[in-house]
Amino acid sequence: MPRVVVVSPPFSSHAQPLTVLGAALREAGAEVHLACAPAFAGPAHEAGLGFAELTVTRNANHGIAERTVQDHAEAARLTEFLAATREGAVPALLTQARHRRADLLADPERVLADLADLHDRLRPDWYLVDQLSYPVTLALHCLGLPFATFCPGHPSYLPSTPDAFFGLPYAWPKSLRPSAARLAELRTTVEANDLAFTRLFTRFVGEHAPGAAVPGRAFALCSPHAVVFNYPRLRWLPAPPAGPAALYAGHCTRPDGPNGGLDPQWAQAVRLLGARERPIVLVALGTFLSARDDVLRGVAEGVLRHAGDVSLIMAAGARVDALRDSPALRAAGPDRVRVAASVPQQALLPHVGAMVHHGGNNSFTECLRAGVPAVLLPFSSDQFAVAHDAELAGAGICLDPNTLRPQALGAAVAALLARPPEADLGVTGPTEPTGPSGLSRPPEPSGLSRLTAEVRAHGPEWAAERLLAVMDRATTAPD
Repeated sequence: MPRVVVVSPPFSSHAQPLTVLGAALREAGAEVHLACAPAFAGPAHEAGLGFAELTVTRNANHGIAERTVQDHAEAARLTEFLAATREGAVPALLTQARHRRADLLADPERVLADLADLHDRLRPDWYLVDQLSYPVTLALHCLGLPFATFCPGHPSYLPSTPDAFFGLPYAWPKSLRPSAARLAELRTTVEANDLAFTRLFTRFVGEHAPGAAVPGRAFALCSPHAVVFNYPRLRWLPAPPAGPAALYAGHCTRPDGPNGGLDPQWAQAVRLLGARERPIVLVALGTFLSARDDVLRGVAEGVLRHAGDVSLIMAAGARVDALRDSPALRAAGPDRVRVAASVPQQALLPHVGAMVHHGGNNSFTECLRAGVPAVLLPFSSDQFAVAHDAELAGAGICLDPNTLRPQALGAAVAALLARPPEADLGVTGPTEPTGPSGLSRPPEPSGLSRLTAEVRAHGPEWAAERLLAVMDRATTAPD
């Protein structure tokens, strides 16, 4: 029985899929421990995993970012980031690029020492590491320990060509394509980050593991054996890194439990909201961006007043009280609306007709698995690339959250609810330049139902079986 340690940063959106994949590895015959911050011990034990305390970054998000206790500097960065999202796509990405120097490689010496100590205690055969946990990847590289890489976001997060950069979307949705000048500004910034991080990695390896190979590019450093992408293998995606096995899991959602995983209260709410065959629309902007209650207000008005006779379930994070005076929410009544700090998104998706989300990787892949079309409102990170793919794949419609008109949002939701699942919701007509290089990308007619079938055929169990086989060969092969 192989022993595996799964290392996650202390973010719910990362720990959740990694825990699901860890549970699938355990079901496939491995002994699995989750290494993360103490707040994530409970979910690890619930999944049947062992737990080891390991904190790999000062930043954290335990489920609702605004309610996660952090030091003053981290809280200030969150406030600055949220303010930048109000200014638009490029300002948000520039702010994230500036923050990365503090967030992504914080205290690598401590992480190296803590990981060496953890290895002495648990003696795993190999590790599964979140690709954004750069200090952990760097430490394992220096220690010469075998590991597989888990890419939690868009596959382009792992640059595989010289002109690809972490922090620069590989493609943009039509409604949010920046000007050439703003793109040039962003490219200059992310190229500088790429060089700066590579210099840091090179110096660190030279000081702590002078016999180890020097990484060519810091952001491209990954397992030489296997990379698991929490994403479907769409035909227009950039090629994965050469060398490691590329395993496209499609999704990392939990297996369905009793009653679809809904507790009795939520099951009753779904029955009430869906009475008289009224479609339910689920709204969730993720664990960070629920703080944009201005956008949530516009979405509520759009859904309830301009999308027809529908019901609404909304995750509002720490902004539930701030939304109480929303005219649209107040007028709708309890038989059409549920607003909560958080919602059981995966369990609700099989019961809804459409979703409005931020283009987060988990929301995108969870919708694909459930066969639910979506309106995507991307703000930051890889959300622009995800939104581009959703439109091209026929899985959703993208709108700009900062210029959102309730009428347009309602019309988009109504269009999703009216389309049969085999319809193509994506790009139609002539090809248009969507990549940063201006290259044309052809439309990909597929329909949501076909993509859902492909995603369901993969999943965490599929990935776990193949990952165990790859890593068994890697760890037992003669030197």
